[in-house]
Amino acid sequence: MSGSRYGAGAPTRPPGTGSGSVALGSVALVGAGPGDAGLLTIRGLRALESADVIVADRLGARQVLDQLAAEGVELAAEVVDVGKQPGHHAVPQDAINALLVSLARDGKRVVRLKGGDPYVFGRGGEELEACRDAGVPCEVVPGITSAISVPQIAGIPLTHRGLATAFTVATAHDQIAELGGGRDHTVVLLMGIGTLANSAITLARGERGSECPVAIVEDGYGPRQRVTIGTLETIAVQAARRGIRSPAVVVVGDVVTLSPYAPEALRTRKATQL
Repeated sequence: MSGSRYGAGAPTRPPGTGSGSVALGSVALVGAGPGDAGLLTIRGLRALESADVIVADRLGARQVLDQLAAEGVELAAEVVDVGKQPGHHAVPQDAINALLVSLARDGKRVVRLKGGDPYVFGRGGEELEACRDAGVPCEVVPGITSAISVPQIAGIPLTHRGLATAFTVATAHDQIAELGGGRDHTVVLLMGIGTLANSAITLARGERGSECPVAIVEDGYGPRQRVTIGTLETIAVQAARRGIRSPAVVVVGDVVTLSPYAPEALRTRKATQL
């Protein structure tokens, strides 16, 4: 299978759809980024402008569509909302897959607009497979994942000379069992507020220790954007007291000390260790 047919290249018509067949549409899995229309790729915007139907997620995707409309960008496409909320998936994934295939078979140019990047905990691979198995042309347009972009709001690089040479991105939707490495190996947890206390205890057991710095960035690029910084020992209590809610990105490691939001005590302690 060539990479251009079902990967990031332009979609091609599958075998068996000649001039005598009903015109077949296509699907583009487009990453909307973290929710700022300015961070949508040009290729993603072009896909939206040419779409007949946009099947949109709740996080990031709808925010970008609203911003584009406010900036005077007119999209002719019908918008179908299939957004998921914590604990409530109004449209199951199987139904979304079937919808994409059905719309494309009706001759529609479909954009599946997904928050962040389609392939970073976005189930884009499943949607690509569903289209492929149905013979529907499908392309993937990458997006900027919140795992990298949201920490930057708080001034946190995931790698930094002398502090961190590697990072791991993990989903904490379910309780994590173990993540190796020390404080120089940054950990980014997505969907991790509900299991934050368990994650902090688990990570503190290893080389990182209970004093390892932690940052939580709520609603990155959204109206509720807020940064909370503590340690693995304190962060669960801080989150409870501040009423931290999803969506939020959790960053664990010494790079957190570089944030201008970090308490002076954390930054001073780290500086004396270097």
